[in-house]
Amino acid sequence: MNVLIGPSSFGEQNDRPLRRLREAGCHILPNPYKRRYVKEEIIRLLAGVDGLIAGLEPLDREVLESARGTLKVISRCGAGMSNVDQAAAKEFGIQVFNTPNGPTESVAEMTVGCLLAVMRQVAVMNAALHEGKWDKRTGSLLQGKTVAMVGYGRIGRRVAELLVPFGVNRLVVDPHAADTPTVSLDAALPQADVVLLHLSGESCVLDVDAFSRLKPGAFLCNAARGGAVDEAALVAALDSGVVAGAWLDALPKEPYAGPLQSYEQVLLTPHVASYTVEGRLNMELECVENLIRGLAL
Repeated sequence: MNVLIGPSSFGEQNDRPLRRLREAGCHILPNPYKRRYVKEEIIRLLAGVDGLIAGLEPLDREVLESARGTLKVISRCGAGMSNVDQAAAKEFGIQVFNTPNGPTESVAEMTVGCLLAVMRQVAVMNAALHEGKWDKRTGSLLQGKTVAMVGYGRIGRRVAELLVPFGVNRLVVDPHAADTPTVSLDAALPQADVVLLHLSGESCVLDVDAFSRLKPGAFLCNAARGGAVDEAALVAALDSGVVAGAWLDALPKEPYAGPLQSYEQVLLTPHVASYTVEGRLNMELECVENLIRGLAL
């Protein structure tokens, strides 16, 4: 069975997932580019492939149709499935799996850590001190703040648990969260000191209209998808002071190069919130077992 690897870092920190694939009789086709595939590349590389260890490469109808008849399994290394046309996959007889539990703790911990770093301007002072400047900044407390949690799945719920000791006022924005009180996004934004994005899908949630409703001086964290935030609207909100600081791990185009790099109050990370040694290994092993089960090896 030929298995194509999508994520550029798959198996790099620990080769157990790759060894497991080989033990199951898989012939591994590594990512030759060491970056996310673009559409033309994934179409070409899927020729003759039985299983795909998927990252965030585009797996739309055109891509899946090109692999129709040979591709049997897509095993997504991660929770999000917005890059996979699941209806097309079902039509073409391609099984699709994901690893919803693997990244939860890693993403939740990094969200809280980066939120604190942004609110206390840690990155700004660190950069200054590395340049020999003793630049003291006064930050903001998280304690007692109103936090709008947009998306309340596994990660959102774990973040909420980690925020309990800070005594925050939590506003949950998620129509699917049946076991907790929820509010609409329009109702949450004027009250929110902090907005955390943990929703699925690629739909834009924070556009010009949303930023116009946001309480001035708010903080934003996006650990969801880059398309959830309108970049131009965020830039305008930073310029006006509506957004006092932000952390973005998910960006509109990756690798990222754009205007947000010019704002010292914006902490940028290269989509690595799930990248802990423990979390990554668990996620990759689960991904491999899903693939092997799907191929019935």
